[in-house]
Amino acid sequence: MPPMSMPLEGKVALVTGASSGIGEAAALCLAEAGASVAVAARRAERLADLVGRIEAAGGRALAIAGDMMVEEDARRAVEETVASLGAIDVLINSAGVMQVGGIEGCDTDLYRRVVDINLMGTVYTCAAAVPHMVANGGGDIITISSLAARKGGAMTNAYSASKHAVNAFTDGLRQEVGGKNIRVTTLMPGATETEVADNIVDPGWRTAIKAHVAKDGAVKPRDIGEAIVFILSMPRRTNISEISIRPTIDTSA
Repeated sequence: MPPMSMPLEGKVALVTGASSGIGEAAALCLAEAGASVAVAARRAERLADLVGRIEAAGGRALAIAGDMMVEEDARRAVEETVASLGAIDVLINSAGVMQVGGIEGCDTDLYRRVVDINLMGTVYTCAAAVPHMVANGGGDIITISSLAARKGGAMTNAYSASKHAVNAFTDGLRQEVGGKNIRVTTLMPGATETEVADNIVDPGWRTAIKAHVAKDGAVKPRDIGEAIVFILSMPRRTNISEISIRPTIDTSA
């Protein structure tokens, strides 16, 4: 049995949305725990820097540039992981996007993009990864959702709806593949210091969400990365099916 400091030694993980925030932190924490890590995202230069940091620390990493809302790119990320690193034991679905705005006068293309990335990107990678995990006798899938999946909001329709769907899909997947030794987890962060607001079209909401995720006491991406390693380190008989992580100072439901 590997030492506790390297509980994932010998494992191969693919992390989507790895160019920043939770995905980047997850990749670093997985590598520190002993896993070989493939990192996928659209920003190739950031992936190259991340791979360099992992390798400089003695780890093994692979950069795969691609857009997870494009099914071909998502499936290619899984296949390149297997071809280059030999397997896919762990899939971390962290690619995601947020837009804010109500339904009156909305740009439905923005709604479609949020759903395509948050939900369909997750569907694409899972559909590609599960057959490999079944063939290898098991695996782990952790999907990054949000506490927004537990509520709605007058102006967060697209984001909340997509995350509700992500939760439903992920738990359905857990029930489908649990008997094949594939553990599936929905991880729902609260306010976490990431770049999630950077692409919000509405400037007022962009400023507000930036302030929300940078507030005093906000969760750090590394906190989520360490939680991921904890989930993966549990005995195989144990599936942490759902976990919420929020700032200590946030006592809201």
